[in-house]
Amino acid sequence: MIKINLVREGRAVRGTGAVTGMAAAAAGPTNLNNVFLAGGLILGIVVAGGWWFLENRTLADRQEKVARNQDEAKRLEQIIKEVADYQTQKESLQKRIDLINQLKQNQKGPVRLMDRISQDLPDLVWLDKMTVSGGLVTIDGRGLNPNAIANFVESIKNDPMFEEPDLGNVTQLSAVPLVYGYTMNFHFSYVPKGEAGAGGTAATGTATGTAPASGTAAVPPATSTVTKR
Repeated sequence: MIKINLVREGRAVRGTGAVTGMAAAAAGPTNLNNVFLAGGLILGIVVAGGWWFLENRTLADRQEKVARNQDEAKRLEQIIKEVADYQTQKESLQKRIDLINQLKQNQKGPVRLMDRISQDLPDLVWLDKMTVSGGLVTIDGRGLNPNAIANFVESIKNDPMFEEPDLGNVTQLSAVPLVYGYTMNFHFSYVPKGEAGAGGTAATGTATGTAPASGTAAVPPATSTVTKR
């Protein structure tokens, strides 16, 4: 005959239930910690991702700004080069203009000089040879009498363009007709004596003239000779 102790079995069953409940109660806080830990990791990943995105955007903006600045620098460099080329061309053109003006002035100089001498030349006197070297005029001529030659010297002396003349020997060249030869030299200036005194210094004229503008190539004084027969 089989006997079963129901009291012991009931106790055993009740004991097993208590252990299971305690295990479940102990496992509850562990799962909550795992949830918090997973949430923290996810939040950290989100924050790190946002920071990386912002830094990457900032870097891209800076690179774009650097590229724009480089393009602008290249454009300005080209403009500066064009301005420098224009300035060089302008200076070269100005030198040419100054040289042309100087040559025009030089062409007018001898004409003006001859015009003034012809105005000062009296009757009965004429020129055989006139040499212009630098600012010095040398004249070889003839006259029918010494008084006419003296009048020519006086006219040169009173002319505001000419300095005090130096008359050489007056010699008789022929008796029939009576002709006298003379030599004379003097300095001249394109600036009249009164204007030169007001300016402080007298500018000595040359056959080529002197250009006041800076940067103009100087032309050496030429020597011109006029001979009459």
